[in-house]
Amino acid sequence: MAQRALWLISHEPGTPLRGTVRFSRRYPTVEKRARVFNRASYVPIPEDGPFLKALLFELRLLDDDKDFVESRDSCSRINKTSIYGLLVGGEELWPVVAFLKNDMIYACVPLVEQTLSPRPPLISVSGVSQGFELLYGIQDFLYSGQKNDNELNTKLSQLPDLLLQACPFGTVLDANLQNSLDNTNFASVTQPQKQPAWKPGTYKGKPQVSISITEKVKSMQYDKQGVADTWQVVGTVTCKCDLEGSMPNVTISLSLPTNGSPLQDILVHPCVTSLDSAILTSSSIDAMDDSAFSGPYKFPFTPPLESFNLCYYTSQVPVPPILGFYQMKEEEVQLRITINLKLHESVKNNFEFCEAHIPFFNRGPITHLEYKTSFGQLEVFREKSLLIWIIGQKFPKSMEISLSGTVTFGAKSHEKQPFDPICVGETAYLKLHFRILDYTLTGCYADQHSVQVFASGKPKISAYRKLISSDYYIWNSKAPAPVTYGSLLL
Repeated sequence: MAQRALWLISHEPGTPLRGTVRFSRRYPTVEKRARVFNRASYVPIPEDGPFLKALLFELRLLDDDKDFVESRDSCSRINKTSIYGLLVGGEELWPVVAFLKNDMIYACVPLVEQTLSPRPPLISVSGVSQGFELLYGIQDFLYSGQKNDNELNTKLSQLPDLLLQACPFGTVLDANLQNSLDNTNFASVTQPQKQPAWKPGTYKGKPQVSISITEKVKSMQYDKQGVADTWQVVGTVTCKCDLEGSMPNVTISLSLPTNGSPLQDILVHPCVTSLDSAILTSSSIDAMDDSAFSGPYKFPFTPPLESFNLCYYTSQVPVPPILGFYQMKEEEVQLRITINLKLHESVKNNFEFCEAHIPFFNRGPITHLEYKTSFGQLEVFREKSLLIWIIGQKFPKSMEISLSGTVTFGAKSHEKQPFDPICVGETAYLKLHFRILDYTLTGCYADQHSVQVFASGKPKISAYRKLISSDYYIWNSKAPAPVTYGSLLL
């Protein structure tokens, strides 16, 4: 739902060209998308001159348009929608939204997110309705309260700045340009504040900065002699800075507790202006030692308007948050399962949720289950051959829980039962799903008092953090061979 280009053309009968392009705007990023979506049927946006001539011809506004032209005037081309196809350079540019009002032609070319051959129905092109909305919004802005040509020229000169907010990068956000006018300061026309090309507008309102740290922990545990368990932490720092001015500057510091795990492999957003060399050289490939840089990690940057990922990082934490043991043995028509889970003492025992999913692939539906659990509740999804152990929000004081039982299956139906090419025989796993709010495994946090903001007004600063499980597997210790992340991706 975007616009490739738009034009405002004054209709001037009696002049050599019969019209003048008063304003035009093209969106190169949308044009690249059009080239991808339209493929072989792609027709580029023409220059203003050829477009003006083709549009005036199609609208029958040229003086030499009195004669019948079959390609334009035949009964098969009766137009009731103000949407046209323009012949430019031997190719047809479609769809072109255009209408004449108060001697001004308003036109735009919406993006069609599919091939143009065969031509798709108009109802499937969502950019058409947005194009009409934008053009009518521009018309209302130009002629509301307008008394003479000087006022019209003034409003036309304001359009580039207004469209930065109303239609950044071709996407219509607000067709009411008066709203954008109220948020744009045109007082200092002689010395405008420099606006970076990557920032389509400025923010007006209450200043605030929001910082969110999300860590995802992966784990592959086998409880198998000669096979090492693996785990990995990947962190993302997301920011949203609502600050006035074209180029506000912000510095955020990430800190670690005294026993925290150093951050490594740090990748930063392009808006970060400088970095300590120790941050860039910290790598997970190098062996850990006491000399590893442990912060604080300072990130000075000029924020974009939207929410963005300030940085990514990894960390080599000493232990996974939950240690597990899973054993599954086949006994005739039954499976005997034993599961032990232990929450590490250093981890915050306050979950938003925590549950273990125990799937049984390549088998029939569950027909009978006998089990004993020391904690939590067990849900049975018989047709899906799945057990879900709902642990809840806290582990018991012992930090250890267990589940054991026997599972009996019915006849296998290939259409309904889950299939997995890896989990054959005794190769099986349980997968942990959990989330802990206001906690990170590395201990990383953003100190609200250390955030520096160089902009007008004192902003409200909010900081959040959470730990989420991601691909957290505990494999059957009786499995014949260990399964790695690489084999899961095949």
